[in-house]
Amino acid sequence: MTKTAKFLEEVNRWGANNYKPLNVVLERGLGAWVWDVDGKKYLDCLSAYSAVNQGHCNPTIAAAAKAQLDRITLTSRAFHNDQMGPFLHQICELAGFPKALPMNTGAEGVETAMKCVRKWGYKVKGIPEGKAEIIGFEGNFHGRTISVISWSSEAQYKDGFGPLTPGFKLVPFGDAAAIEKAITPNTCAIIVEPIQGEGGVIVPPQGYLTKIRELCTKHNVLMVADEVQTGLGRTGKLFACNWENVKPDAMILGKALAGGMYPVSVFLATEAVMGVFKPGDHGSTFGGNPLGAAIGRAALNVLVEEKLADRANELGEWFMDELRKIGSPHIKDVRGKGLLIGVEMRKESGTARPYCEALAERGILCKETHEQVVRFAPPLVVSKEDLEWALKHIGEVLSMSFAKQPAMAGAR
Repeated sequence: MTKTAKFLEEVNRWGANNYKPLNVVLERGLGAWVWDVDGKKYLDCLSAYSAVNQGHCNPTIAAAAKAQLDRITLTSRAFHNDQMGPFLHQICELAGFPKALPMNTGAEGVETAMKCVRKWGYKVKGIPEGKAEIIGFEGNFHGRTISVISWSSEAQYKDGFGPLTPGFKLVPFGDAAAIEKAITPNTCAIIVEPIQGEGGVIVPPQGYLTKIRELCTKHNVLMVADEVQTGLGRTGKLFACNWENVKPDAMILGKALAGGMYPVSVFLATEAVMGVFKPGDHGSTFGGNPLGAAIGRAALNVLVEEKLADRANELGEWFMDELRKIGSPHIKDVRGKGLLIGVEMRKESGTARPYCEALAERGILCKETHEQVVRFAPPLVVSKEDLEWALKHIGEVLSMSFAKQPAMAGAR
């Protein structure tokens, strides 16, 4: 029995069956490359869903983590620590917001946003108690908590988990007219992913975010950008909203905020919005902990000093052009921004899963999303030479024909 088979047997025996990963068991990584327990080397083209923008085991971030581990790792929010303030200062200046509230995961950041915009709606806008509405979008993915799945359009995400949280409206993504029709005097916020990553790397029409900003200003509604996956350089700008020079009222960041070393997220907002929170309203034992904050500071330094957003823009444009040149009859569309790229396979050619499995056999790790889309999102430190090597195999694999597979709704 191989080491891989042994580990798979163990996790299948003891682990909950809530994911369907590829049968690869990784044990170490460096930069854009990872190795499995049997010594096989792979080019990582998923980046832990964009959490590893700075590359696996980035030495600068690792050094900051090791140094902080010898000092202090957790104080809780009952006390201050010497890392949280500098971290919040750094991310606020980088993102252009006056206030930040630290949490741990992206889903916690979204929950924080939902609580904040509802309270703003009641205390500032004057919405009658219990009537606040948040507008979201079909195809969204903001996390897995009960309240977050309550406004998912994916049936599996909600099946068996009711009663669900009320107070949400969904409109088609990319349709600005539908947003205006959905706004009422009780609308407190619109929460939007600038690009729907988990939804299939769906890029909205140019000017869409600008129109949302205009509608929010016109109707006294908060615009909240969920940049957990699109932020921090992934799309070729530091934040995806920057592509239209749009400034939301609030923003959620996570994933690459700690370079894959630790769970760190933040909710950023204007003074007027964040000001609705009072002591006791919200918090987290681990949010803003000194270890996470020290790692976050180093992760941000790497993004800025190594100009990883510019790198993603340059490599992403070239990589997408090369993918379009493949000319496979099985490819329906190639789309994306920066190094967040989706290749949609035609339904008659089968689902995306067997393409991902075939690529893994050749040493390229990516993952299907929304059944038909192969997502390519390598670490932003990936070299052009690495991608050139991968393109030969990608072209061959995406030109193969696979028998149509049963749909796997919700697979991540």
